[in-house]
Amino acid sequence: MLVIDAHLDLSWNALQWNRDLLESVNTIRVKEGRMAGKGRAQNTVALPEMRRGRVAVSFATVLARATGQTAPHIDFGSPAQAYGIAQGQLAYYRALEADGCVRVLADAPGLRRHIAEWERWEDSGAALSDTPPLGFVFSMEGADPIRDPGQLEAWHAAGLRLLGPTHYGPGRYAGGTGTELGLTDIGRALLQEMRRLGVLLDLTHLSDEAFWEAVAIYEGLVLASHNNCRALVPHQRQFSDEQLKLIIERDGVVGAAFDIWMLQPGFVRGDSNEAVFIDDVVDHIDHICQLSGNSLHAAIGTDLDGGFGREQSPCDLDTIADLQRVPGKLAERGYAKADIKNIMYGNWLRLLYAAWD
Repeated sequence: MLVIDAHLDLSWNALQWNRDLLESVNTIRVKEGRMAGKGRAQNTVALPEMRRGRVAVSFATVLARATGQTAPHIDFGSPAQAYGIAQGQLAYYRALEADGCVRVLADAPGLRRHIAEWERWEDSGAALSDTPPLGFVFSMEGADPIRDPGQLEAWHAAGLRLLGPTHYGPGRYAGGTGTELGLTDIGRALLQEMRRLGVLLDLTHLSDEAFWEAVAIYEGLVLASHNNCRALVPHQRQFSDEQLKLIIERDGVVGAAFDIWMLQPGFVRGDSNEAVFIDDVVDHIDHICQLSGNSLHAAIGTDLDGGFGREQSPCDLDTIADLQRVPGKLAERGYAKADIKNIMYGNWLRLLYAAWD
């Protein structure tokens, strides 16, 4: 079955981690075999495995923070530096497009043609070597690279269609994960500009305070690209049932994340993943479906290789191609084929068409 994955840090992996994503996962693991550091030789995502996993569309991120708390390769000393890094990440995606490896999607007609081509390929039973290009929708995780709200129009013209105002810590536009900070003044102005331009609001990583401020200001469609349920894993990074119900009421969609510290209560980074399975991801999908009373608001947003690898992914997932195990697990719980299609890709399509038509 086709898949839309709503959160993959592909350019960050390619540039900041220096991974050639045209190579296979196994080749990258071999090259990193002697490298020290978290996630090295443990990657799960590369373009060949995305094709094998039928990931027809992904929300491909740009990621560069400027929080004042610098960290190598992710948090930079100034907004100008973050801007430069993020522009380079966009350029990487455009280079892949120029080489015919991917297709950048930014409007409804283009998305419809792309999905129709993938559905024809899947129905034909043709070889993996004959897949259409992978589809990328540009997303930004943390708005720090946007130098001021007025610059968002230029980012939109460059293809940006989804935006999460913050990441971890005290972002320039909003308080993020691990804070109790709300929106900043420029954050409020950014939300107004997002609404004017039709850039979708990704609520992921917003602090509780910033979440409720943001949904009061931003009247458009909302989503949570890679977010799990606080009722199952109590932590501020997850959303409460009240927050999830707000997203459901706004006809939004929540993508289930595969990072196992978001799947197992009390998990500490560095612990073994041997007790965490893809079924634990399905628990979060099912929780959202039970809250909404239907299958129209739960989806996939893996965050695979988002600073970790298979050591911090479900133990029965080797690469992103193993997303093809999810439909069977949903079927085992009684989900009908139409519901499974909604979760695997249909709900993200509906959200994008609603925003772009």
